[in-house]
Amino acid sequence: MCHLSIKFADAAGPDRAEGRARSALTDTDRNGRHPLTFQGYSVPSAHPPEKDIIVRRTKISARLCTIALAASALTAGSATAQTIALTGVRLIDGRGGASVDDATIVIANGRIVAAGKVAVPAGAERRDYRGRTVMPGLVSDHSHVGQVSGTETGAKNYTRANIVAQLAQYRRYGVTTVTALGNNGPAFVGIRADAHAGRIEGADLFGVMQGIGVPNGAPPQAMLKVGPDQLFRPSTPEEARKAVAMMAAEKTDLVKLWLDDFGGSVPVKMSPAVYRAVIAEAHARGLRVAAHIHDLSDAEAIVAAGADIIAHGIRDTPVPPAFVATLKAKGIWYTPTLQLDEATFAWADRAPWTQTPFARAALSPALAQQVDDPAWRAKILADPKTADARKSLAMNLRNLKTLYDAGVKIGFGTDSGASAVRVPGIAEHRELALLVEAGLTPEQALRVATAAGADLLGLRDRGVIVAGTRADLLVVDGDPSRSIADVDKVVETWVTGRAAPF
Repeated sequence: MCHLSIKFADAAGPDRAEGRARSALTDTDRNGRHPLTFQGYSVPSAHPPEKDIIVRRTKISARLCTIALAASALTAGSATAQTIALTGVRLIDGRGGASVDDATIVIANGRIVAAGKVAVPAGAERRDYRGRTVMPGLVSDHSHVGQVSGTETGAKNYTRANIVAQLAQYRRYGVTTVTALGNNGPAFVGIRADAHAGRIEGADLFGVMQGIGVPNGAPPQAMLKVGPDQLFRPSTPEEARKAVAMMAAEKTDLVKLWLDDFGGSVPVKMSPAVYRAVIAEAHARGLRVAAHIHDLSDAEAIVAAGADIIAHGIRDTPVPPAFVATLKAKGIWYTPTLQLDEATFAWADRAPWTQTPFARAALSPALAQQVDDPAWRAKILADPKTADARKSLAMNLRNLKTLYDAGVKIGFGTDSGASAVRVPGIAEHRELALLVEAGLTPEQALRVATAAGADLLGLRDRGVIVAGTRADLLVVDGDPSRSIADVDKVVETWVTGRAAPF
C-alpha cells in the first residue's frame, strides 16, 4: 500500500488531472536541486521551485503512487512487462549540460525510471537507438489551437476535431506540451482533460481560457474573428474582475491580457485601471498573468502593475539596463516568440527552410497552395507590415540576447496556430534556430525549449529526462547539441511512454 504524500507547487490553479504533479520540496541536495523521494527511491529534480509559485499540500495521485512502487521494484533488479530500455542513445537531458553518448533510458508505466550510464533491468525490452539523439519533448509556453483551418481564421474553426488534429501535428514535430494562450471556447475544458488523461493521441494541453481584451481594441476582431465565448472585452475594472472570476471557475491555467495597439491598427488600448484590476484579481485567485505586448513602454507599464509573464518580445527599441534589472529582480518570465515575425515574410521569401520536406509536410493543401502562389507572395512582400516585421525580428533577436545574458528567465513559444503561416510544429523548430541565431548555444536553446518551458508553467514532471518524469521524448538523427539543424531530423516522438514515428 502506498502511503506517500508530497508538496506540490501549482502555478496555475488547483491540481485537477493526472500527470500534473509538481514538486516544490523544501529540502535540497548539495547541487541545489530538490529531491522527490519514492519510498527510498530518490529522484533529484532539475526544476528548483520559482518564488512566484503557490505551494500547496496534497495527496499524491494513485497513478503516481503506482509509478513510485514500480520504480522501487525496478531498483531491486526486477522489471515489469511494460519496461523498455533505449540503449546506445546520445542523451540530451534538458538541463543544459553536455550530451551523454552511449546512454540508456529506462521507461516504465509512461515514466522515466533511469537515464544515463545505467544498467538495463532484467527482463526489460531492449531497443537499439545507436546513432540517435533522445531529448525531452519540446514545451510550448505560447501557442494557440482551434483558430486556423487551412488558410482561414475564425470561430468556425474552434472544433474538437480541428484541435485534436492540431495537437497531433504538434506531437508529430516533437512539441509534446502545448499552452494555448487565449481565445479558447467552452470545448477547451473537455479537450484539455482528455489530453491530460492520455485519451488524445497528441500533445498534452494547457492554456488560458478566453483572455482579456479591449472593446474596439486588441486583439483586433477583424484579424482573429473569434466568437463571443472566446474573449472577454471588459470596459471597467468591475467587469474585468468578473471576467477573471469566470476564467478561474473554468480552471484556466493562466490569465492573459492584450495591452498593445497592434501597431496603431486599433483606436484604443487597455486602461491602467482595467489591467491593474485583472492582475489583482488573478493574483488573489492564485493565477499568474501573461501580457501581450510589442513595445518597451507597454512592457514597463505591465511589469510595474505586477504581471508575471511577458508573452512576446520587446521589438521597438533596445531594452535599457534598468528594465533588464527589474525583470531579473522580479523573476519575470520573458517569451520572445521570435518566429512570429519571421513567419510574416519567410514563406513569401521562400526561405530555404520553407522548401524542405520537413517543413512542407506540416502544410495543409490550402496553405501549400497559398505559399506557392506568386501573386500571394508578391502581395506579402509589398506590404509595409512585412518591412516592419523584419525590423521587429532584428530587434527581438538583439533584446533576447541581452536579457538571456543578464539571467532573465526565458520561456519558449512562437504564437503558432494564431495565423495560418505560424505553422504548428514547424514554428517551434524555427524558434530553436532563431534562438541560436540570437547568440545562444544549441545546448542553451534546447534547455529553453524543454526544462525552462516546463518551469514557466510550473510543471515538475516534464522538460527533463531524469527518473520520475514523464517519458515525453523527441528522437532525432544527428546531434542537435552541436548543430541545432539536427533537431529537424525527427525519427519519432514519445508521449507518456508511447512512441509514434514521424
